[in-house]
Formats: sequence, structure tokens, C-alpha cells
Amino acid sequence: MTSSRQEIMEQQADIIGLLLHHIHAPLIDTERVRGVLPVAAPAEAIRVVVGAAGARRADRLTAYEIPLREDDGLRSGYDVIALLRAVLSTPHSLGAGVGAVMGMPLVRVDPAVVEPAETTPDDLTLRVVRTLVHPFTEDRLKPLLLGFLLLGSDRLRLYLESPKAGPGTTAVDLSLSGALTALLTALPSLIDEQYRTRPADDDPHCARVVDLTDW
Repeated sequence: MTSSRQEIMEQQADIIGLLLHHIHAPLIDTERVRGVLPVAAPAEAIRVVVGAAGARRADRLTAYEIPLREDDGLRSGYDVIALLRAVLSTPHSLGAGVGAVMGMPLVRVDPAVVEPAETTPDDLTLRVVRTLVHPFTEDRLKPLLLGFLLLGSDRLRLYLESPKAGPGTTAVDLSLSGALTALLTALPSLIDEQYRTRPADDDPHCARVVDLTDW
């Protein structure tokens, strides 16, 4: 794996931590984060899935693709939030529809034509408090979380970096009503179990899917 690809994956993992707040708190109006998807190499981008609270069906969601690389480095989660707010304020003029992915409209955001939304006092307060509560550390959890998507009221898909499972991203489906604490503890070994694994024919964001919904 190239150092550039590893850099993008680690940045994506950091951005997820910043976007989690918006599962509950709207980005704007009623629009909330419903998922974060990894884009396969060589693209250096992130896809953020947005919809109303409780939205799970693909036809009620929209995926916004935002490039992570910029001239002086990589975009942060705060940069991604500012761009999303700008696009969601006037979606028809700032986003270019490029088709669909997993049944959701896919909109590619061009930062060259988008003026990021202003940072609010609440944003700054959250940034300060989050930094103190969850300080950055070089010691990353394994497997590395690259994304997630709410697939139903009781189904969550996690996108993980797991070299032992094979090349490419591994998706894990789990039941939200299951024994989550025990499952997450056992996850590093469970994602390598071949009899639970199937090809990801319907999901371009991963190479395989491991079904742990019955665990």
C-alpha cells in the first residue's frame, strides 16, 4: 500500500470522528449524516450520505462526494462540514449530479466553485471541548474504521481496513439490537471468517461483505 493511500485512509478515519456528532445534530435544517463511505483508489475523496432523521431507504438519501486533497494538504472534517452546509443550502447550484450509488443520488462537490459556510460559535465550542475530551493520538484502533452506513432500523454496515481479510476494504454488517459490546471486542477475529464472507457485488465501496447480523 502506498504512503499516499494510507494517508487518505487515516484522514478519512479522523473525519468520521468529527462527523459522528451530526448523526443526531443537523448539518442544516433537518439534514443529518446517515453514513460516510470510502471511495476506492486512485480517487482521493470521501462520500458523506445525508438525509432526514430516521431516513434509511436509499431513495431518501443523497451521497455527496468531496475531494480530500487540496493544494496545501488534506481537507479536515471541519472543512467537509463547511462544504456540505454550503451545498445543502443551495444544492442545485453547487452540486453536480453524476448518477447514483447503491440506489442513492450521487452528487460531486467542486470546492473550486463552493464558498464554505461560516464557522459558528457552536462549532468552535464543540471543537475545543472535543479536543480536550478526545485528544488526538498516533495509536489508531485496529481494524481502522473507514466508513459506515445505516442500512435499516436494525442494520449497520461498517467499512474497515483489514489486510488479513484480503486486498481492499472489508464491510461488516451487524445488528444494532445484538450483543454489540461483545461483538466489537471480537470483531478483529470475526472479519477474517471466510464462511461469513461474500463478494460485495452491490457495493462499490468495499471488496467483500462479512455478515455478522446473526452473531
